[in-house]
Amino acid sequence: MPPDRLPPRSVLSRRKFIASSVAAGAALALLPGRLVRAAETAPAGRKLKVAFVGIGNRGNDNLKSFAATGLVEVVAFCDVDLLGAHTAESRQLYPDVPGFQDFREMFTKMGDRFEAVVVSTPDHTHFVVTMHALAHGKHVYLEKPLAHTFREVELLMARAARSGVVTQMGNQGHSGNNYHQFKAWTEAGIIRDVTRIDMFMNSSRRWHGWTVDGFPTGEPVPPTIDWDLWNANVPVRPFSDKLHPGDWRGWFAYGNGAFGDWGPHILDTAHRFLGLGLPQVIEAVRRDGPSEFIFPKATTIRFDFAARPTMPPVEVFWYDGVANPPPLPAELGPDAKLARKNGKFITSKEHVFLGGTHSDTLRIIPEEKMRAMAKDLPRIGGGFSNHFANFALACLGREEARSPFHVSGPLTQVFLLGVIAQRLGGKLVFDPVARRFVGHDRANELLAGEAPRAGWESYFKA
Repeated sequence: MPPDRLPPRSVLSRRKFIASSVAAGAALALLPGRLVRAAETAPAGRKLKVAFVGIGNRGNDNLKSFAATGLVEVVAFCDVDLLGAHTAESRQLYPDVPGFQDFREMFTKMGDRFEAVVVSTPDHTHFVVTMHALAHGKHVYLEKPLAHTFREVELLMARAARSGVVTQMGNQGHSGNNYHQFKAWTEAGIIRDVTRIDMFMNSSRRWHGWTVDGFPTGEPVPPTIDWDLWNANVPVRPFSDKLHPGDWRGWFAYGNGAFGDWGPHILDTAHRFLGLGLPQVIEAVRRDGPSEFIFPKATTIRFDFAARPTMPPVEVFWYDGVANPPPLPAELGPDAKLARKNGKFITSKEHVFLGGTHSDTLRIIPEEKMRAMAKDLPRIGGGFSNHFANFALACLGREEARSPFHVSGPLTQVFLLGVIAQRLGGKLVFDPVARRFVGHDRANELLAGEAPRAGWESYFKA
């Protein structure tokens, strides 16, 4: 168990840091693929005792969603900007719940009072908070994407498997209608022989109007925030309202752009039930306004996935940017217009499917074809627990988590590989077994990310 206050230590060299990523990946390949479930079933009526790390914005949403299940007791929460305006609603909802700025202090003072942790911090701190929770034997619900770098996901999956706790990534649709429909339609052979998937996210993003040539400077640090702790394991850069409280996602140094934000809500069921795994080729087909610091204004990324037993190879395309829609399938008709900004087309040898995001169900196109097939389509019943209840029930021993780290980890890694292509451009060849790019040193450095700054190295040991 790591100490609650980590003493300063020498920063890992980049060479050692990257090399340890390979070892972690090799070790992970030997782990059994298993669903994690609590060892014992809790008595009826007992609530799960939960602490929340990050209670503003999405953290506030998660707090309310878990409370709505009636299955949890809020025991503690923390936020580096505990007295900030964006955390006020959470504090007002639970005025008697102890609050902390530092998650490590929360564990030290109250770790014996909670069983599970909900992590809703910026992407770059997902890893250290979650590794701390896993080391203390806590169940973890972690917002998507699972982590900020490919190697962090490797380490999280390995640690979670050793810990034996319940884990869940916050891609809520993985407990919704689309999950149950995709599973049933795949098992019934309605979805089979898929050869292409076009996923698109054409909504505007906060950074689309930005022009930057470096990190902002000159803004005072608000008195409510621990800015050093906000940066955590990455280099401390000047405070800016273009980083906190919500704009960090557009920066390579802190977030994973539209890929990490929306990809897990669009590709998740196809990735799981088609057994896609990791791609062999990732190519940046289009990059509008590439930058060293922020994500492009629009990108088209192609992924090549190898054939699996009884399944053909699959090309997966990603389109983001408000003026970068996907090509429309002929099945929509000659006068068709794209009626939604975010979603997917799935093309198989027999059918073309139109889908949305999160829990949106698939439609076979054209609509006349789906109506003709209606009597042969599996019926999907109701009564399923939602994603928040599913996690709580799994921790209480009554269900199995639907998006545990060994399922959501490889999905996350697909998008992290795509982020590297967004950043570097061009065509990248990836070896899914060795978990390394072929002949591209810079891309391999980005798999590991920056070496952690002094005081945070312990979390990154394989």
